[in-house]
Amino acid sequence: MTGPVDGQDVDRPGGFRGGRPTTGHGRSGAGLERRPERRGHGGQRPTAGGRGRPTGRSAVDLPRHAAYQAVAAVNRDDAYANLVLPAILRDAGLVGRDAAFATELTYGTLRRLGTLDAILTEAAGRDVARIDPPVRDALRLGAYQLLYTRVPAHAAVSATVDLVRSVGAGATGFANAVLREVASRDADAWVARLAPPQETDPIGHLALAYSHPQWIVRAFAEALGGDLGETTRLLIEDNERPPVHLCARPGLADPVALADEVGGVPGAFSPYAVYSGGGAPGDLPALTEGRAHVQDEGSQLVADALTAAPLDGPDGRWLDLCAGPGGKSGLLGAVAAQRGARLTAVEVSEHRARLVGQATRDLPVTVLNTDGRNVGSTPKLAEGHFDRALVDAPCTGLGSLRRRPESRWRRQPSDLPALTRLQRELLSAGLRAVRPGGLVAYVTCSPHVVETHVTVTEAARRAGVPVDFVDARPLLPKGMPGLGDGPTVQLWPHRHGTDAMFLAVLRRG
Repeated sequence: MTGPVDGQDVDRPGGFRGGRPTTGHGRSGAGLERRPERRGHGGQRPTAGGRGRPTGRSAVDLPRHAAYQAVAAVNRDDAYANLVLPAILRDAGLVGRDAAFATELTYGTLRRLGTLDAILTEAAGRDVARIDPPVRDALRLGAYQLLYTRVPAHAAVSATVDLVRSVGAGATGFANAVLREVASRDADAWVARLAPPQETDPIGHLALAYSHPQWIVRAFAEALGGDLGETTRLLIEDNERPPVHLCARPGLADPVALADEVGGVPGAFSPYAVYSGGGAPGDLPALTEGRAHVQDEGSQLVADALTAAPLDGPDGRWLDLCAGPGGKSGLLGAVAAQRGARLTAVEVSEHRARLVGQATRDLPVTVLNTDGRNVGSTPKLAEGHFDRALVDAPCTGLGSLRRRPESRWRRQPSDLPALTRLQRELLSAGLRAVRPGGLVAYVTCSPHVVETHVTVTEAARRAGVPVDFVDARPLLPKGMPGLGDGPTVQLWPHRHGTDAMFLAVLRRG
């Protein structure tokens, strides 16, 4: 079944532990074209009724209703689209192009939510927060079709009005009027009308034009040295649907053979990466057989960098201090098997610890369900016991917004103090866990400087043991562009086609 794949390999939903369609700025950068509406037997439209299907007097086409259900669950219940949408598609019996259309509507609407809400507020003559939630979510889907896809305007308006009627909102006249006002301009014209002038408020302009909260745009710009042109390219890339990356586990799968098997191509940088040719990853035999797993290429690169760093002395005891749900543990465990090493994978959440166990079955991996900060509290997690350690710390997840579009609207600057404190504590624990001369790789899926440079500098200063930085650039593939001046490395979607993974490698003195 073709289903949603955007939420792949984000180790902590929203950042906490525990060929793609083009979606351009205006209609010229169109999304998926809509094929004629699905018909049932005898040429009739699908009837209403049944779990997960529209109810009411008017039948609504099922892909749009599936997208509505997913968007409503995200906005109403704080659900994650990549978790709820597959079940909705299965329940509605949607496959192929219909499933792809529902997926595009869901993720596209969630990515563009900020811009869509600003436009709907203007078109409705009232703040979008004052619109009844079912109508509001339907209007968001309709506005996305009008402004960011090639769906004909009359079809988008008509289908959305039917959707409003089907969810029992009783506001079809209002919905029709608002959508016709939205359709009176394209996306570029709406941005020109509503966004602050770029000359006087560049951050505010970019935030509305590319649908990111201002604080996130500001954080990206700071991490990119204030380069607003490059910040714009990053924001554009964040609004694109990313391809599915697979990791061919070393010793268990050859990436070239895996690429042939899944109809994809080998990755550009990671020696284990394969870009999938499409389809639902869960249906691939290589994944069900444990020969491969879904994992962003950037995640593969930062985990592999730890194994590539030169190390004097013994090299048989490895540690993954924040292991859930197990993607990096699966890669490290496969490499460890080839090198006669053993990995200890630590995860504080019982449920996620079970996922780590499933992801590393038949590999030399021991899973510990405990807090990674408890180094020294048990012989299995003793101080100075390990040769290499990965600290893939919980973070805001700002580096994976293209895969978790709802996260950009949920995270707040107020999340940072607690997260950065936890990051420092975990990194300090990792430094205590390795022996003198041992290596620690600190990783976050965020480019925010307080989660990257500030955290790693402060943790190293407070570690209580001697710490030296290792230049991480030579640990990544030769010739990889845009790695900066070192010793740390920041990967980027617009430079490398990966999530925005940060990597620092430290050696305990």
